[in-house]
Amino acid sequence: MVQIIAGEKGKGKTKHLLDKVNDSIKSATGNIVYLDKSQKHMYELSNKVRLINVSDYMISNGDEFLGFLCGIISQDHDLEEMYLDSFLTIAMLEDSDIEHAIAKLESISDKFHVNFVVSISKNEKDLPECTKGKVIVSL
Repeated sequence: MVQIIAGEKGKGKTKHLLDKVNDSIKSATGNIVYLDKSQKHMYELSNKVRLINVSDYMISNGDEFLGFLCGIISQDHDLEEMYLDSFLTIAMLEDSDIEHAIAKLESISDKFHVNFVVSISKNEKDLPECTKGKVIVSL
């Protein structure tokens, strides 16, 4: 399953994402990973959540990012949820790539039983049609 928190930059998407990840740790039976563009939110996350600073890994396009995600999933068979903050930035996506990336996330989620929650710095109305039913918070 892919869920989206949408809204323009500075509207509070990261706060919603952090609240959701810290709340989900209470009922999770597997591992949880939080991907971000920096270590900035390290102290706001539960110590049971693995924080990965994507900018450390020299990712230069969306396909490399999706391969990176698959690498994380392949090394952790207990992985249950992944939270992707600043999705367009960490995945190096252009507007035209969003639909492809979301479809790939859905495929990865279905195959490996990992749920994704992503924050996207766009208004819900500006997102591609394929994302409409996936938006859980629109700011």
